[in-house]
Amino acid sequence: MNEQRIRVLVIEDNAALAANISDFLEDGRYLLDFAADGLVALHLASTNDYDVIVMDIMLPGMSGFTLCQRIRNDLHCATPIIMMTAKDHIDDKVTGFTQGADDYLVKPFHLKELAIRIEALYRRNTSGTPVLHAGSITFDPGTLRISLSQGAPLQLSGMPANITEVLIRAYPNFVSYEQLAQSLWGDKEVEPHTLRTHIYLLRKLLQEHLGANVIKTLHGRGYRMMPPEEA
Repeated sequence: MNEQRIRVLVIEDNAALAANISDFLEDGRYLLDFAADGLVALHLASTNDYDVIVMDIMLPGMSGFTLCQRIRNDLHCATPIIMMTAKDHIDDKVTGFTQGADDYLVKPFHLKELAIRIEALYRRNTSGTPVLHAGSITFDPGTLRISLSQGAPLQLSGMPANITEVLIRAYPNFVSYEQLAQSLWGDKEVEPHTLRTHIYLLRKLLQEHLGANVIKTLHGRGYRMMPPEEA
């Protein structure tokens, strides 16, 4: 049986890097489209179905942060996004994940690492994982949509989706700060406030769209998913 080809949109204005990515990935496993600016990328993302989007942050006319946000909010597109950038400060990473990125690759990087990360996001997005429940809360790891019973679903992406999945899989138990950080970043060292910032943004998002605070803080211990009926 032939292996399923992965369709990737690469958004990069550096012609040399774009050519290197093309040479490395065009081996029959990938179908590649390229864009050098945000407007072309938005057009391609709105007219094609991609498995993974890889984008630079420093783009002409429109930053990768803005482009990522428009792909999520304007196009309502949940395709996994990898951001490529020379910006390695933690605040830049927080911004990227907040705007909807799923992964963050700091330049310079080995092209094999890019391929590995594309494969990982592709597998996660096509794994057919069963829908998860925490009381009246429903989360679909395949589509990254969360909803309350009888309510309209909210499309998540990036870090909000990752946090939601960890918490709902642990329900009814709580997840410690250390366990959650390990699940999200592995052994990478992150600033202590980073996790709190992500939780705050996710809680605010869920409150606005679902009409309920469904993440409970257990002070000094961690977080747990809390269906409205348990509040």
